[in-house]
Amino acid sequence: MIRFDRFPQGKYKAVTLSYDDGRDYDRRMIEIMNRYGVRGTFHLNSLRLGKPGHLEPSEISTLFAGHEVSAHTVNHPFLNLSPTETIAAEILNDRLALEEIVGYPVKGMSYPYGAWNNDVVTVLRAMGMEYARATSAHGSFDMPSDFLVWSPTCHHRDMLEYAHKFIDLQMRHSKMALLYVWGHSYEFENDQNWQQLEQFSQLIGNQADIWYATNSEIVSYMNAIRQLRCSVSGHIVHNPSAISVWFSVNGAAVEVLAGEMKKLDSLYNGKQ
Repeated sequence: MIRFDRFPQGKYKAVTLSYDDGRDYDRRMIEIMNRYGVRGTFHLNSLRLGKPGHLEPSEISTLFAGHEVSAHTVNHPFLNLSPTETIAAEILNDRLALEEIVGYPVKGMSYPYGAWNNDVVTVLRAMGMEYARATSAHGSFDMPSDFLVWSPTCHHRDMLEYAHKFIDLQMRHSKMALLYVWGHSYEFENDQNWQQLEQFSQLIGNQADIWYATNSEIVSYMNAIRQLRCSVSGHIVHNPSAISVWFSVNGAAVEVLAGEMKKLDSLYNGKQ
């Protein structure tokens, strides 16, 4: 039986971090994350770049190399209290400015103040946005049902607690598990607890069974899984996407390369 339960390289665990506002403390955060191979997404307000306490536009591409730059609106408004025109302008203009800086499409964001409603989500969907992170943590390692209302596992104040749970997690039910941590880098400075990020990264980083990904990489991968074309028998799978996709057949990890038509007969051994 085919199960869509694997991340790249057949892993079933993934970790991503998500941080807002583009503050100058992101520099210290990136240095710690890079040391342990932890990756994440940084949501920036383009109008605030270059202002006191914030990053300079000229350093963004180099600083966040290997990570992702994502939108956070131009002016950081309450989108749930804004007219449709403001919602669209805030997001599109932020994307436009950030794309000029980083040189790739920006298709995701985080909600300022964590504020959203169904009208905001409708606008995002119409604009082709692929994901948007909220701030209400669910405390689980479940994948989201809707990436435009993507809740994290926890705020970083609880990151060590959840990191220990995640490391100890066993693959009992053939299920993808995602540890998603969010916050603001300035909070580490305000609370003088940078050692918490250091301990978390040391604990969770450089693990052979974990995929370290950006927000957009997770979305792109899950979209590729959804695009897989399976025969009625389940013995043939076609991957029309541009990236390799993994899943399991009767518990065995299987990779289907980009564009590949793969026959799975030998993996069934007479079992469905």
